[in-house]
Amino acid sequence: MNKYINTRDWSALQKDFLSAKPFNHIVIDNFFTKEVLVELVNEFPAYDSSVWGAVYNNAIENKKACNSWSSFPKTTYSTFNYLCSSEIEQIISTITGTHNIQADIGLHGGGWHVHNKGGKLNIHLDYSIHPKLGLERHYNLIIYLTPDWQQEWGGGLELWTEESGKPKECVKYVENIFNRAVLFDTTQQSWHGLPKELRCPENTARQSLAVYYMTEPSIDANKRNRALFAPYKEQATDAEVLDLIIKRSK
Repeated sequence: MNKYINTRDWSALQKDFLSAKPFNHIVIDNFFTKEVLVELVNEFPAYDSSVWGAVYNNAIENKKACNSWSSFPKTTYSTFNYLCSSEIEQIISTITGTHNIQADIGLHGGGWHVHNKGGKLNIHLDYSIHPKLGLERHYNLIIYLTPDWQQEWGGGLELWTEESGKPKECVKYVENIFNRAVLFDTTQQSWHGLPKELRCPENTARQSLAVYYMTEPSIDANKRNRALFAPYKEQATDAEVLDLIIKRSK
């Protein structure tokens, strides 16, 4: 029995992953085992904790993150260690059909993520080439960790189609359900985010873990080494927001 995640027939997920729209993805409920899940929630830091090493509060993103291994308590540390292990790399390879997958043990852009009331993340494309390793970021694994989250608060992950190099419309909304994992391919013009401000109470936050998996860059890999954001609704005519997006992408 796996200590960290509930076992299942991973190969049975490949068909749904490869046929998913608007880009390859799979939703996996009841991801972590109950024992680990309880500790991960207990160890997750409060929104106003001093642990958050990355704090964003602007027109296109309002969130906090921490990827410092030294800040992770025991169970969180060991869980991230497992999520970066060869065992989970093989599971992701089985689901996706991609070989020679390598977890980003540096958790660049990954780790703990949190959004509170008003939190958001405009639709965007993730960076493509890892700034330290030169590998291509290929897959994102995100696990939702807020117990008793109410769906009317929002916070689901939106997956968008693309037209003329820009996000066109949301065709998949992945509800923010406790202990739900989302795995998706970031090499397929994978526009995603949570652009609508969260409507949760002040004392509640959208909590998640994120780990990214890389491969050797493909011949036609995009050379983007920063996230590329898109304006949301009326922001399309806001010069300050458009300038912020340009600066954020450099």
